[in-house]
Amino acid sequence: MVNSNADALGIIFPNSYDTLVPELVGKRLMASIPFAGRYRMVDFILSSMVNSGIGNISIAVRQNYLSLMDHLGSGREWDLTRKNGGLNIVPPFAENGVKVYTGRVEAMANLLDYLRRQKEKYVVMSDANIAVNFDFKVLMDKHAENHADITMVYAEEEIPQGLLKPRTATDGMYYTLNVDAEGRVRKIYANSREAGVQKLSMNIYIMEREFLLKLFEISFARGYCYFERDILAQHLDTIHVQAYEFHGYKARICDMQSYFRENMKLLKDESLDGLFSGDPIYTKIRDDNPTRYINGCKASNIMAADGCVIEGEVENSILFRGVKIAKGAVVKNCVLMQDTVIEEGVKAEYVISDKNVRITAGKEVRGAETFPVYIAKHQVV
Repeated sequence: MVNSNADALGIIFPNSYDTLVPELVGKRLMASIPFAGRYRMVDFILSSMVNSGIGNISIAVRQNYLSLMDHLGSGREWDLTRKNGGLNIVPPFAENGVKVYTGRVEAMANLLDYLRRQKEKYVVMSDANIAVNFDFKVLMDKHAENHADITMVYAEEEIPQGLLKPRTATDGMYYTLNVDAEGRVRKIYANSREAGVQKLSMNIYIMEREFLLKLFEISFARGYCYFERDILAQHLDTIHVQAYEFHGYKARICDMQSYFRENMKLLKDESLDGLFSGDPIYTKIRDDNPTRYINGCKASNIMAADGCVIEGEVENSILFRGVKIAKGAVVKNCVLMQDTVIEEGVKAEYVISDKNVRITAGKEVRGAETFPVYIAKHQVV
């Protein structure tokens, strides 16, 4: 890990996009959705902050946060078990006046007293719906170089279909930017349906802590709710918002199809290297045996975490920790989460199984590439 401390603290909002994947967040939040075999979504942005020297990180949770707290623990795996700084999980109702928030402004109101006590110059903020290996040191340098009030990160891409699905006006909002030749943001559009490649926000921001305190104190007093829609978009003439384009690999989760697709992309070397070839990504350690491939099994183009036992045939699939595939079973194009059991003679294709699922002997479960079958946690088929 990086030992030099950056003059910044981090804030992660883990619930912002829960409504995009209701199947996966019944008992968890977006940040704790399993991804890439052994990780959770929060691991990527949290590890990126730590790798950039940010050692004081708060996570402002709203609901369904038990699984996240179990995963993060004291923050030891991320080197965040510290006397000063470290990992700070802020649940609703933790203090008098702290409530369940709706938008980022209300969430920040819960953190204002905490922020006043801190010493760091900068604050970086991020959601947890994008798996990315991000260098916050470069972002901090660019922010200082441009003398901006706020720098926001975007990527050039088409708006994903999962974000275009009908929903309420504030349900999983996304933002596209209009940027001038000097990189300054001139317009911010909420939930635009413009076709073609857009400058789509990644919801990663940096600003000075003192500026953030003034901005959010005024915004909360005026009853604002959403940071981008109610503050930035309305005051771009008086707030210098600079844009920073990210060119690296990212996996944006915005519905079940994108969750399945982004997992399956990691079976390609270029995608795997794009996400993991930079600084290391840390996660909760589970001491387990290496994956066992029993005589007679067939395995082709798979990502298998530790603790798996493969006796049957598996192809083009992501296997999380402890998955067991019995003799005679055929598994193709599947994402099987932790401790899934596939019994003898099962045929499974285009299936997403949540944790501790069991598909009993002889069953046949098939979805499609555009519509994978999802089996909920602890279910027996």
